[in-house]
Amino acid sequence: MPARALMVQGTASSVGKSLIAAALCRIFARRGLRVVPFKAQNMSNNAAALPDGGEIGRAQYLQALAARTIPSPDMNPILLKPETDAKSQVIVLGKRWETLGARDYYRSKPQLWDVVKAAYRRLADAADLVVIEGAGSPAEINLAESDMVNMAMARFAEAPVILVADIDPGGVFAQVVGTLALLKPEDRARVKGVLINKFRGDKKLLEPGLVMLEQLTGVPVLGVVPMLNDLDLPDEDSASLERKPPKLRRAYKENPPSGMNDGTFDAAGQLLDIAIIRLPHISNFDDFDPLLGEPAVQIRYVEKPEHLGCPDVVIVPGTKATMADLACMKARGFDIGLKWLVQTGTRIIGICGGYQMLGTFIRDPLGLESMTTVMDGIGLLPVYTVFSEEKSVCPRQGILAGDLPGQLRALAGLPVAGYEIHSGRTTVLGQHLIDTADGGFDGACAHDGRIWGTYFHGIFASDRFRTAWLASFGINAREKDYRARLEASLERLADAVEAELDMKYLMHEILHMEDEGWFC
Repeated sequence: MPARALMVQGTASSVGKSLIAAALCRIFARRGLRVVPFKAQNMSNNAAALPDGGEIGRAQYLQALAARTIPSPDMNPILLKPETDAKSQVIVLGKRWETLGARDYYRSKPQLWDVVKAAYRRLADAADLVVIEGAGSPAEINLAESDMVNMAMARFAEAPVILVADIDPGGVFAQVVGTLALLKPEDRARVKGVLINKFRGDKKLLEPGLVMLEQLTGVPVLGVVPMLNDLDLPDEDSASLERKPPKLRRAYKENPPSGMNDGTFDAAGQLLDIAIIRLPHISNFDDFDPLLGEPAVQIRYVEKPEHLGCPDVVIVPGTKATMADLACMKARGFDIGLKWLVQTGTRIIGICGGYQMLGTFIRDPLGLESMTTVMDGIGLLPVYTVFSEEKSVCPRQGILAGDLPGQLRALAGLPVAGYEIHSGRTTVLGQHLIDTADGGFDGACAHDGRIWGTYFHGIFASDRFRTAWLASFGINAREKDYRARLEASLERLADAVEAELDMKYLMHEILHMEDEGWFC
């Protein structure tokens, strides 16, 4: 028997659809159902590598973890990875397919819709419940005819829809009423409940408005989910970086936080200041989430070199457009700033595209990224990169090389794990960083270990490495098990949503599960 389906749509982007879908995956998985997530089409440069060499959006990867199931390319059959404002790399069932502009992509929709339907059928045939996430808003009337991710998907899956609205910026009632008003009658009838998300304050003051909203729309409000801060769950949208203010740098001796007098802070009594360059096409910025849980670490994203200051560490992160972002860094003067900071003792790290940028030059003989065939790098690492059509997508494991210099010497031999998603092959002319489990090597280091780079996304999630790396600054790491913290955050998310959601109405009236004994 094919699975039931439940779809989560939103009144706009960034209303919290992904996390609500993850919460529902965990809520139903805890009841013993075989749950799988699904999103027909996703647009994100935050991707996760799968063991089979495929990639899917990080949100669907997280939802699979929440559902306690193995991530699969079928869960996100179409992934769009923007390379410019006008073009995106199209990933189909985990593999690179084409790089297309918007018009060419829309012409390909009929072919891709067949891919989406087949992927959904495979998932539904082996599950009890598919939790489907929409994209943006179903009320984008200019895109309705080519839709395959919102109401078109709900119709195909015969899925009831929960509409999520974000109350935090204001105008939540207009969001809901306007969205429903713009839907076709048959699509509006699929919306079986509204979920208000990110609420702060006294719920009693909101209740009269909820009653009027139900009267106006005829759609029940299923719950009001509070603003959940510090969940420590990966964000998919780089716009979220604007909503994450850095912790204030403060002297431990002058203003010690409660319970933090046990060597948590470095010898100078300060937070470890890490500046991450916010590249125009930044990707996989959840690489640094394991550091966010450390009370002695300050993470801040900077767009201009004058905002760098004198940090302890600068990280050049991954990017979907290495050469374009390298040109942008140079135009803004980051190359000069980084070279100056090296002389002051700041440590410089490059991850994936950032690693490529720190090298001596990048060649693009096939014009895959740029019409410029050769571009000088920043010149801080003895490596160079040549782009080709070959793309590396895979989980990776290894150990830190045994002959690392200077500040990296104490880390030699430590295990690391992560994943690669990149184009291009990098040649190392000096000391490499990691001996990989397949007998190869990865990364490079220079300047007595103060500068290093790697293709390993997720390296800071390696607990022993992260702990030892922080210890090299005199910091006692508080978070010893990042994956346990991630699991605890998923549980806390599910608990919070379940506490506010009318589960009896959802399971009995919307999903019609009253006879299976899953409700408790």
